[in-house]
Amino acid sequence: MRSILLAGAIGLVGTLMGTRYAIRFLVRRGYGQFIRDDGPTSHHTKRGTPTMGGTVIIASVLLAYTLAHLITWTPPTASGLLVLGLVLALGLVGLADDWIKISKARSLGLHAWAKLTLQTVAAVAFAIAALLLPDARGMSPASQAVSFLRDIPWPWLQLPIWLAVIWIVFLVSAWSNAANLTDGLDGLATGAGAMVFAAYAIVNIWQYSQSCVFGGPQCYQVRDPYDLALISLALAGACFGFLWWNASPAKIFMGDTGSLAIGGAFAALSVMTRTELLMVIVAGLFVIITASVVLQVGWFKISGGKRLFKMAPLQHHFELLGWQEVTITVRFWIICGMCVATGLGLFYAEWVVGQL
Repeated sequence: MRSILLAGAIGLVGTLMGTRYAIRFLVRRGYGQFIRDDGPTSHHTKRGTPTMGGTVIIASVLLAYTLAHLITWTPPTASGLLVLGLVLALGLVGLADDWIKISKARSLGLHAWAKLTLQTVAAVAFAIAALLLPDARGMSPASQAVSFLRDIPWPWLQLPIWLAVIWIVFLVSAWSNAANLTDGLDGLATGAGAMVFAAYAIVNIWQYSQSCVFGGPQCYQVRDPYDLALISLALAGACFGFLWWNASPAKIFMGDTGSLAIGGAFAALSVMTRTELLMVIVAGLFVIITASVVLQVGWFKISGGKRLFKMAPLQHHFELLGWQEVTITVRFWIICGMCVATGLGLFYAEWVVGQL
């Protein structure tokens, strides 16, 4: 438990202190955000705000993980390294996207096909490694079963290896893009992400205490839950510390560097903990915002040009209704908190019911 708390503290201090210097560095070089002309007009005042702040989040998490293991003299695990590898890979994709926006002085970075290709390559590498790296017990970090609160035992949800890879790639793409869409208001994705990661730290700590290594009728067949808890709390701490600088009015944006990395962490943690469908509830805010874009685009095509919302993603709809940015962010945080509480409640209730 000591190393988990230590990782969370290092992640928090890393972004809380490191972001100050990142802002100075980025401002001196003029690495500011470009704002889309078709977005809310209130966002035009944000033009020039430093971006690529996600690099500080990623660096803080990597530092927290490394120091926590060095100080406690514990070796890293395959599960932990795979999660960090996916976070870093998607962060680099986002960094390339952010850099093109800055260097080309435009609001659009990588072409959609290039961005999707790079995300897919990272996801495929992660999926194959997660499915094909068994430990001494023969357990791989990821399983071939679709999972909710644990692997669902229904035969038709036990996937062949090639379909399991496709399923994991879909999750990585879906969650990374969901986080990217949610990162539209100051502090929105950062605060919501901190809540989701804190929830998964609790999930992983509970899975570790009830691991099948220790036995029990309702034990969890999860590899390396302790290390996953360490990473989860490091991510929560890093997001929370970054929020100090990213809260409205933001002094820095995480950019695609941060949002793609956060979404990748959602996918990786859900796969490693065998709670892929539970993540849909815990990170429900991200799902709602993504669904608003899907519905907007779908209705626009079906209806011949009509719109369900004034603008998508959903947070911009409320901006155009006249809501203040801080009001939207706080209310969306409340929704995220309710989703997190519901998910944790279901997770614990399933274990309790199984004991009866």
